[in-house]
Amino acid sequence: MFRYTGTTRSVVKRAVRKFSGSPLEADSGGLATRGHHAMILALTVATPVYLVLPEESSVSRGLGVLLTGNIAAHSWIGMNYVCTDYVPKVSKALLGPSRYFNAGLAIITFVGLTKMSLSSPGGIKGAVRGLWNPPAAAPAEKK
Repeated sequence: MFRYTGTTRSVVKRAVRKFSGSPLEADSGGLATRGHHAMILALTVATPVYLVLPEESSVSRGLGVLLTGNIAAHSWIGMNYVCTDYVPKVSKALLGPSRYFNAGLAIITFVGLTKMSLSSPGGIKGAVRGLWNPPAAAPAEKK
């Protein structure tokens, strides 16, 4: 037979922890953890699919934007976990500003990768490939 051993107060505390009051606390509660794990699964499945699609297709560009949003949100939640663990060891007053910094970093990541995905030749794949393949040399001008 099921026997409840907790108090009403502990049930309320767990419910409050599940849904945080601030949207900047991306790492608080079970919902954030489940979302973070779902993003890991989505990145694991969608990245190989994205890599085999033709570079100039609209499906590839659309999937690139979806991956961009997933990468930015995944890093935002993950960095909030890091801040929650390590920033209070330095100063508890820095926890709030570190969350603002993480949100700004996620926004910059999203905007930059989205621009790269939509306007770069070959999308994100083409930009990454360009890191290892130097641009073709321009023909020498005749004097």
